[in-house]
Amino acid sequence: MAEDTDDSQKTEDPTSKRLDEARTEGNVARSQEVNHLLMILAFTISIIMFSAMVAGAIRDASMPFLASPDQVPSDLGHLIDTAWKLLGLIMLAGIGPLVLAVLAAFGSSYLQFGLLWSPANLMPKLSKISLLAGFKRMFSLRSVTELLKGVLKLSIVAAIIGYLVMPSIGDLHALIGMEIVQLLAAMRDNVYIVLIGVTAVMAAVAGADFLYQRYEYIKGLRMSRQELKDEFKQTEGDPLVKGRLRQLRMERARRRMMGEVPKADVVVTNPTHFAVALKYSQLEMAAPKVIAKGVDKMAQRIREVAKEADVPVIENPPLARGLYAAVDIDEEIPAEYYKAVAEIISYVYKLKKRRY
Repeated sequence: MAEDTDDSQKTEDPTSKRLDEARTEGNVARSQEVNHLLMILAFTISIIMFSAMVAGAIRDASMPFLASPDQVPSDLGHLIDTAWKLLGLIMLAGIGPLVLAVLAAFGSSYLQFGLLWSPANLMPKLSKISLLAGFKRMFSLRSVTELLKGVLKLSIVAAIIGYLVMPSIGDLHALIGMEIVQLLAAMRDNVYIVLIGVTAVMAAVAGADFLYQRYEYIKGLRMSRQELKDEFKQTEGDPLVKGRLRQLRMERARRRMMGEVPKADVVVTNPTHFAVALKYSQLEMAAPKVIAKGVDKMAQRIREVAKEADVPVIENPPLARGLYAAVDIDEEIPAEYYKAVAEIISYVYKLKKRRY
């Protein structure tokens, strides 16, 4: 029934059970822009932290070739040693950015939806290799939206880069006469400015996209009223069945209660609305106990059973109302009712003695 539901009927927010099931299947709100932001942020931090070291390594490695190229040995063995040194410098310089990139890749997922392990995503699905399904995904509304969003994002980033770089274009002629150290420093400063500007723009884009993806995610999991009812039946049980079970339990409890009425010492009534059956044993109880109580028709039934079992029925409206409201079945009466109940039980005992 839920599968045939029109999307227009899905007006209710998803329940926690629906969200948990979607998470188990690997279906979570995911923004690629957050991934891009953290990767750019990792790259920016890498440039800021390691650019001086990389620039120094490049300077030291290139200075012999620039300062005195005629003294650089040109034999094959020396060239191989120089190549290995350069490769080692490049790898050493890349370790820090690589570690930051890996942390950014994992951190973006953790920030968005925490730790997630979904075996369902590892299972092969025919829809993933179906040409028709792939074609539909490529030209779906979501794909078109993502394409337009990507074009808009690139346009904004390009405009920001152009805005930041334009002031430096007029100074390009000054770079011609600079030494390599000064040239690297100037390039580094411009890269800093561009990266900081791009990171700021991507932060705004990622924040907006995360909210959008969250909205689309919740929208995609919305439920119809019928789906809510079906889920409630699955988790809580059919209300009709639960109501019937509750009714059966009440009936059994009522029968057990009525079975205790003949064992009562007295029934206190108001004379039509309330009835409370009391039992007292000096050897077993610290105070009289309520073994049955009822209102209206149940009170009438208690009085009838008590009369059939020859149990005294005493009219005391205030006491009957008070006991009915204050004491549950199989509980001893509170201290404030000791005196009133003691007088009634004493009166009942006197009546029994007169009979015998």
